[in-house]
Amino acid sequence: MAFNFDRFKFNADGLIPAIIQDNRTNEVLMLAYMNREALAKTLSSGQTWFYSRSRQQLWHKGETSGNIQEVDEIYFDCDADALLIKVRQHGAACHEGYKSCFHYRIEKDGRVGLVGEMVFNPADVYKEGEGKPAGAPPRKKDAPKPVCVCGSTILEEVYGVILDRKQTRIPGAYTSYLFDKGVDTILQKLGEEVTEVLIAAKNRQRDEVIKEAADVMYHLMVLLAAEGVDVREVFGELANRRK
Repeated sequence: MAFNFDRFKFNADGLIPAIIQDNRTNEVLMLAYMNREALAKTLSSGQTWFYSRSRQQLWHKGETSGNIQEVDEIYFDCDADALLIKVRQHGAACHEGYKSCFHYRIEKDGRVGLVGEMVFNPADVYKEGEGKPAGAPPRKKDAPKPVCVCGSTILEEVYGVILDRKQTRIPGAYTSYLFDKGVDTILQKLGEEVTEVLIAAKNRQRDEVIKEAADVMYHLMVLLAAEGVDVREVFGELANRRK
């Protein structure tokens, strides 16, 4: 049975806003607009299509970058004037290279910070002039980047996964394996990773320092979870020391 588009309240330009949400993490990825044809293509193809108000044409999400969105569920609100589409995001949703378009945050002191890590470099994906947000001033090559305030967010996210593995031991998952083996194994692995980061630093291997430091942080959080210590308690201790 064909879907009845007449139940939707498209605006005067024939468009309806669509909120795109990651179906696995519930993270809001982007806001875009659809006309009837874009919505029809989304329903028939199982991937998101939108209507560009600036270019006045349809566009298939991920056509240039390869970062497509596979549609799992489509909802609309009680007024039938907005859509909520839950997707499986491949790569990043934002043309600036971040997973979510909502990666700018206004801090209490008025600063604008970046939240999240860049997944891809737009310069490597888009041609000159493509993928640039409307009204955004050009950034000089030597201009400082906005202050990134994403550290505690990603640590809390990873720690949440670790806690889930502690509660639900998934067969074959490395974190579950560590919890099954116990604190002694966790301590051994943490010690090994600390040694690896020391060696990388001694050899001036910058990329290896980054990777090994990430391994240290991960194994340290596994140890915290095993000992019943919330990672936010560590953040609190650091905040107290800063005072």
